[in-house]
Amino acid sequence: MNNKTKKALKLLIPLVLAVFFGWYMFSKIPISTIIPYFQSANYSWIALGVFFGLLSHLSRAYRWQYLLEPMGYCVKLPNSIMAVFITYLANYGIPRSGEVLRAAVLTNYEGVPFEKGFGTIVAERIADLIVMLGIIIVTLILQFDFIYQLLEKSFQPVKIIIGGILALSVFILLFLYIKRSSSKIALKIKTFLRGLMEGLFSIFKMKNKWAFIFHTLFIWGMYILMFYVTTFAIEDLEGISLGAVIIAFIAASFTIAATNGGVFFYPAAVLGALLLFGLPKDPSYAFGWIIWTSQTLMIFILGVLSFILLPIYNRKKTKPKV
Repeated sequence: MNNKTKKALKLLIPLVLAVFFGWYMFSKIPISTIIPYFQSANYSWIALGVFFGLLSHLSRAYRWQYLLEPMGYCVKLPNSIMAVFITYLANYGIPRSGEVLRAAVLTNYEGVPFEKGFGTIVAERIADLIVMLGIIIVTLILQFDFIYQLLEKSFQPVKIIIGGILALSVFILLFLYIKRSSSKIALKIKTFLRGLMEGLFSIFKMKNKWAFIFHTLFIWGMYILMFYVTTFAIEDLEGISLGAVIIAFIAASFTIAATNGGVFFYPAAVLGALLLFGLPKDPSYAFGWIIWTSQTLMIFILGVLSFILLPIYNRKKTKPKV
């Protein structure tokens, strides 16, 4: 299989899966069911959610500068902001392609070598991954009783204990195998874990580490707040618990990372999570579509504007010297 075929498959397969999954979901919950929720929604709350989402993206663009400054690059904030929105827009086409494009923007307009710019983006993602894992762990602790009851309904307590022991045993065996093995897969995992730890400790060594940590926490705080305030737009979701919001947020976040911007999968993930808490099906699914649509519309508008304005803004700019 040649490279062109591989690239075509990487583009087509996620899109085909998304379309098929969308068709399947709408066959179960017709689009006519969720349209009334769009019509009756309180758009003031939706606008506030979009505002919080915008703040998170601006903070991400500002945070990026902390990683570039130690290498001697003083990147203009407008270029950083436009690069971030171009990244998000590109990821709707090919998942994770935006990171490459983002580094290329700095190379073209700020003179930052591609490998250095891309390295800072990887470091950013490591920091985000650590915060995401932290959110998951805290959620598991705070919602332990609920999760245990949920598992108890599906599995007998003895099976849960046996499953836990088996999972722990498999984890220990995998750890020992990876530690001692020199296979390609084991080496890749070790390299990833080593990079994760190096990225974590490098944050504490940087000059503006506390500002970087603040922006990282602020970004994820805005993500959750964006998700939470948008629930107020739908009357039928009044009184939704914070635990339900966070679990739905985590589920939806994974679809963003794994698919083309979460198209069709994002609302379904929100629906699946909220159903666990006994919330009504139709408004839960409509909420998933409302928050995905509002955030996607914001990304699309600002991403397109960034593509247009980036060369105009840099028309008379000269590349900085290191």
